Amino acid sequence: MKNKIKKNLIIDAANEKIIFKIIDNDKIYTNDYENSRKNFDRFAVLLFSFLNKKTISFDIIDKVLINLGPGKYSSIRTSISTLKAINFIYKFKIYGFSSKDVEKYDYSRVLELLKKDKLIKNLIKPLYLS
Repeated sequence: MKNKIKKNLIIDAANEKIIFKIIDNDKIYTNDYENSRKNFDRFAVLLFSFLNKKTISFDIIDKVLINLGPGKYSSIRTSISTLKAINFIYKFKIYGFSSKDVEKYDYSRVLELLKKDKLIKNLIKPLYLS
């Protein structure tokens, strides 16, 4: 297998939309879905479909950044559980960020925090809205 550049994946299911975003140097690929029971029941299917459409596999994902909330309980738990299960096979790095770090689905602050090593590493402690 030839050496491929590693990519970052952002997953945000804490709010009204489920967002998947790949950051690949100067390219950004994004899909969003309604954050509904139907879609979080199909979360893994939606995620793999998004990656397949962009011809990206978890083999070349280096870091996954997940919104830990505050936000919707079921969606946050689903995104964390799915990524932790996939991580058993692919061994990417998992980072958590707060909904407070995102404004109007703009993740530039999250990427800045990643560069400064200010995100939560591998320790997933979600914040749910009650």
